[in-house]
Amino acid sequence: MDIARLAYMADQIARNFAALDHDDAVAATADHIATFWDPRMKAAIFAADPAALSPMAAAAVRRLSEGSEPAPQTHATKFNAVDEIGRSDGA
Repeated sequence: MDIARLAYMADQIARNFAALDHDDAVAATADHIATFWDPRMKAAIFAADPAALSPMAAAAVRRLSEGSEPAPQTHATKFNAVDEIGRSDGA
């Protein structure tokens, strides 16, 4: 596995969740990696130097490598119910 490519991918995932607060972004990044990466990719990123990752991606990878299983994350955008008011689509 190309570690540089995997690090780039992990950082992209983390950047996608950067609008969330740090803990939620780390959890969402960890959930994405746990759900969508195959075992070879995960093993390779766990063995990588954490300095090669952004702080958020490194925290997510560290959680996973320590055996923490992230709770499934909700979708990034919570939409208002049909008759609900007071919240934007991006809330």
